[in-house]
Amino acid sequence: MTSSPNTITLALSGASGMAYGLRLLECLLTADRQVYLLVSQAAHIVAKQELGIALPARPLDLEKQLSESLHAREGQLRVFGREDWNAPVASGSNPADAMVVCPCSMGTLAAIAHGISDNLIERAADVMLKEQRKLILVPREAPFSTLHLENMLKLSKMNAVILPANPGFYHRPQSVEDIIDFVVARILDQLGIQHALMARWGDER
Repeated sequence: MTSSPNTITLALSGASGMAYGLRLLECLLTADRQVYLLVSQAAHIVAKQELGIALPARPLDLEKQLSESLHAREGQLRVFGREDWNAPVASGSNPADAMVVCPCSMGTLAAIAHGISDNLIERAADVMLKEQRKLILVPREAPFSTLHLENMLKLSKMNAVILPANPGFYHRPQSVEDIIDFVVARILDQLGIQHALMARWGDER
């Protein structure tokens, strides 16, 4: 995919690093992209634990809350439940242009690697692979086991992008937000979406 995607599926799974996913959502909406949001049950727990945010359980309530707080235009953000098989992302006849799982748990990554589609996140990722669309997985785990690495290699061979949430420090971050933006910037780069989250290497010269 050479052009910048207009429609993006964003999945939040139960790994640590929920701030990355929510910041990415904010940036995608600011960039005027259509976003299909999928949130796992574990992601609700992580959001509460890490950020003190209680995400509504009902998709329509979550859609309303996030649309208002992030100033999305009407219809720009759509939230679907874990078993909403009528969602556009569940079918290769109406796939998004790209998909990001951020953060991506090792369980979600393993399910995607082995073609298990027990929920909408896994099915949407499976659609991306079979339709040869951009799929970006942002794992947040340490250390990686041999099994984790084998699953990531398997997905890489299927042209999925493995983009671990490993922030660099050459831009001399001054806050946690700067560290978060480093990872989000790398994801936006992979999507071909312009941003000004941080200076690029060599620009200061």
